[in-house]
Formats: sequence, structure tokens, C-alpha cells
Amino acid sequence: MSTATPTPEPTPEDISRGLAELERHLDQQAPPLPALPPARPVETGGETKRVQRLRAEVAEAHLLADLQDDTAPLLLDTAKVRKRRKAAREAARLHELAQDPAMRAYQAARMRRLLVTAGMVSLSLALAWSTAGVQTFAADGAAAWSPSWVFAWLVEPFMSLALLVVVGARAYLATHGQPIHSPTLVRIEWLFLALTLGMNAWPYLPWSLPTGETFSFSRLVLHVLGPIVAVAIVTALPIILAAFTGLDHNDTGRLTGLTYSANAHDPVRAPGPDLVRLIDRARTLIATGELPEAPSAYRLQRVLRCGMDDARAVRDALNHPTAN
Repeated sequence: MSTATPTPEPTPEDISRGLAELERHLDQQAPPLPALPPARPVETGGETKRVQRLRAEVAEAHLLADLQDDTAPLLLDTAKVRKRRKAAREAARLHELAQDPAMRAYQAARMRRLLVTAGMVSLSLALAWSTAGVQTFAADGAAAWSPSWVFAWLVEPFMSLALLVVVGARAYLATHGQPIHSPTLVRIEWLFLALTLGMNAWPYLPWSLPTGETFSFSRLVLHVLGPIVAVAIVTALPIILAAFTGLDHNDTGRLTGLTYSANAHDPVRAPGPDLVRLIDRARTLIATGELPEAPSAYRLQRVLRCGMDDARAVRDALNHPTAN
């Protein structure tokens, strides 16, 4: 029986030698690669990159110079200009609205109501202030919480209520254009006010002070302050309301307002004798509804493109057509 001879293991040199032979065999078997064409030179026209950058910069400068001569961007309004123009237009419309007779009547009625309310509140507080002084006079030294002392607190309130009835009625009717001119009511008001003033001042006059008590002028003034304020309000309120009643809200000649010149886009014509044409044009605009029935001088000046003097003359002619 024969035994097999063991195969020796390859050494690293054998493996390297075998790989080298395998590479040579593959190189012999592979087809040859085609030859590459020669590289073509890049055509730059003889210009370097620096020349090209400079040429682009010059072309850009020419374009910017052409666009810089265009003034179209300067004609556009900025946000600040639009804001100012909006504020100016709003101010002009508010000024025009202030000349409207209805608006002037509304403002006068609102102010009149405010003044009457403030006057009546002040009168009520002044009469309430004098209540303590009247109570001291009416109690005449009565003990605290005695019937005389308690009823003394009611003297000033019922006089004040009677006075407020008279003053309130006169104020209400005056605000509605029907002022009361009655000497009897005036005497009643002064009677109540004189009683209130006298009862407040009497206990603090020098001859009414208890023995040993020093007279104080400041304390006297403090106690008569309420009646004095009441007298002032009752005296002034009818005069103020009578002045409001005499207001003529349709007389635009009293409150024409400031005279505004037109801007560069709306030239103002100097006052001239050609008023007939302006009056006819204003009447035409009133008939078409573009102007109100009684336009103000400012509105006429703006619509007719005339001077303020001519606008006032046209306004007067429209308000008093028989004068022409």
C-alpha cells in the first residue's frame, strides 16, 4: 500500500510570481486602446481674465450712466411725502368742515350742553358746601341730635332745591332758544342766594361771636365761599346762554378762517373785476351738486381757482343775491 506525498504549501514568493505572470497574460490578451486626439487650444482671442473683468466693468458703468440720467424715480412719492400729503389733505377737509353751518351748530350745541352741565354741577356743590354754615345758624346752639339740631340740616337743602328749580328751568329753556326774561324769577333767585349768604356769614361776623372768641377773616371767607360761587354761577349762566342763543351759524362771513394760497399745481388768480363769470360758474356748480347751497369762501376759492377776496365776494353774492 502506497502513501500520497503531501503537497508543499506555497511561499509568498510563489504567490507574487504567480500574480505577475497572470498580469502579463492579461496584458497580452487585451485589445489595444485607441489613441486619443490631441487637445485643442482654448481660444481666448488674446484676452486674459484681467482684460475680460475690466471689459465687463466698463460695460456696467455705461449702463449705469444711461440709467442715471432717467428722472423717473425722482417723480415717485416717498412714504414720508405721501404721509405729509395725506395729513395736509385731512387738515384742509377738517377746515372746510368747520365752516359748514351744520357743523358749527353742532359744535355750539355741544359746548353749550357742556357749560350748562358744568355750571349746574358747580352750583350744586356750592350749595352743598354752604349746608354746614346754614345748619349752624339754624340750630342756634341746640344740642347735638336734638330735634332742632336735626331739622336745621334740612334748611339749606329745601332752599337749594327751590333755587335749582328756577335756575334749571331758565337754563333748559335758554338752551332751546326760549330764554325766560322774568324779573320775578330773578328776584326769587337773589332772595334765596341772599338768605344762604346771610345765614352762612352771620355766625362768624365780629358782633356775632361768643365772648372771648377771636374774629377770623379766613374762616368767614371759607364759609361764604359756597354762596359766592352760587351767586356767580346764577348771574353768569343766563348771560352765557343768551350769547349762545344769538349765534348765527349761517353767517359764514364771521368765521371765514385762514386764507390759504394755492400750491404750485393750483395757482391762485389775483383778485380782479371779473366776478360775474365766477358767480355764474358757482351757481352752475351748485345746480349740478358739486357745491353746497351755501358754500364757504374757502370752498369757493379752492373750486373756482380764484383769490380769497374774489371768493368772499362770490359768497356774499350767493348769500345776498338782491344786493347785486
